[in-house]
Amino acid sequence: MDVNYIKQDILNANTSMGIEFGSTRIKAILVNSENQPIASGSHEWENRYEQGVWTYTLEDIWIGLQNTYADLAANVQTRYGVELRRIGALGVSAMMHGYLPFDKEAKLLVPFRTWRNTITEEAADKLSDEFNYNIPQRWSIAHLYQAVLNGEPHVKEINYLTTLAGYIHWQLTGEKKLGIGDASGMFPIDCNKKDYDQIMIDKLDELVAEKHFSWKLREILPEVIVAGENAGMLTEAGAKKLDITGKLEAGIPVCPAEGDAGTGMVATNSVRQNTGNISAGTSVFLMAVLEKKLSKAYKELDMVTTPDGSLVAMVHCNNCTSDLNAWVGLFREFMENMGMQVDMNQLFEMLYNKALEGDKDGGGLVAYNFFSGEPLVGIMEGRPLFVRKPNAKFNLANFMRIHLYAPIASLRIGIDILTGQENVILDRIMGHGGFFKTKGVGQRIMAGAMNIPVTVMETAGEGGAWGIALLASYMKNRSVGESLEMFLKEKVFCAQNEVNVIPDVADVEGFNEFMKCYVLGLTVEKAAVASLVE
Repeated sequence: MDVNYIKQDILNANTSMGIEFGSTRIKAILVNSENQPIASGSHEWENRYEQGVWTYTLEDIWIGLQNTYADLAANVQTRYGVELRRIGALGVSAMMHGYLPFDKEAKLLVPFRTWRNTITEEAADKLSDEFNYNIPQRWSIAHLYQAVLNGEPHVKEINYLTTLAGYIHWQLTGEKKLGIGDASGMFPIDCNKKDYDQIMIDKLDELVAEKHFSWKLREILPEVIVAGENAGMLTEAGAKKLDITGKLEAGIPVCPAEGDAGTGMVATNSVRQNTGNISAGTSVFLMAVLEKKLSKAYKELDMVTTPDGSLVAMVHCNNCTSDLNAWVGLFREFMENMGMQVDMNQLFEMLYNKALEGDKDGGGLVAYNFFSGEPLVGIMEGRPLFVRKPNAKFNLANFMRIHLYAPIASLRIGIDILTGQENVILDRIMGHGGFFKTKGVGQRIMAGAMNIPVTVMETAGEGGAWGIALLASYMKNRSVGESLEMFLKEKVFCAQNEVNVIPDVADVEGFNEFMKCYVLGLTVEKAAVASLVE
């Protein structure tokens, strides 16, 4: 890319910026007038486990946001020799679901309860039965109703309930609005009306009527808006919160805040029907854009939407690479104790590639990567576990292979429902996230595990931050009547390089054998949860 051309885009505000709050990293991406990434910034952070709740503090959020923006601005200054003062459009996305309730003074009533918590089983089950619609434990409405069932005193004071992305958007713009994709992880959506399902809204109000709260549910939820709509402007106060140097100008149009699932679909051009997208990082989830509603509700499947409001079946697993990364960290510690200098990228690459040398079925080794609970398989608390048969082929290759299998084994159970019971056809799956970072390895493992072709683009590493930047660009630059699907096809991915991996028969058969052991061994995992009490 021509540096002078990029510099003019920056100076003329022909740019869009996206900031995404992942579970372990906050990332910002700035794109030019051609929707290409031209600068980035990031900040590492980690959730806390406090008093039985996975959380981040508001201080964590703002420090992370400000550091991420500062890193991006510094990157712009270093690469192009200009200060970042104006941006054409921006957007914020974050991990979906969770519980952020505020009172009328905008005070957070209880610590942020993230998607990772599995403390709402009673509420989720009751609402699923009442609605005849799967309400996962992660969803905001499950957290709200569980707080009602628990008799938590803060509930009566709620004035606004939102997600992490919705909270940041509110603080930056003053607008209590939320993109439909993120909103669909708060409460069920009517895809025809592009709004919350009013029948279910009424049912929830009836369920809590005896409590005589001052609010009705719709009054405390964000307004639902779809991709392409203007969701507000960056206020003077918001600009100061984002850029503590005070150099960033206010008045930037802001697109609807979105969840990481939706931005992942955008970043992989997976918003059209019959496409699927797998995001594999701290958690792993599949988004399958459907042609029609499923025949019934499944507890293993969330029904959510794309950022433009199309129906999506989501298979969500709370755990993916955390346990795998912990094992890699152990190998690093070993090497350092041997006096070796360790390049983590090289270490990951070596270990991932070693996995391809392993037995296709894992050689009798099984791992469960449950740092936190995994409701999809009935595990409510985290107990990472590695087990092996006495006659197992215990070597490094098999060890690494099954630790690449474990993050996607639970996912396979949900996909089997979609493709086997509901006959959903997926032309291909687009993969992105840390699981796919080592070229060719995660992609091949995933293709064999799911028995579906897996495609990875050269921009896969940009992830959801790029996705929300593209949504900001779509809002600012779309033509009259131009759909999100056409915008992505014609203005973003028209010349995108991609690598497609077809499932290897031996890999498919091997993973099927591993799954037999995995499913049977879940009784061992449940025993670990029951026995190894915190």
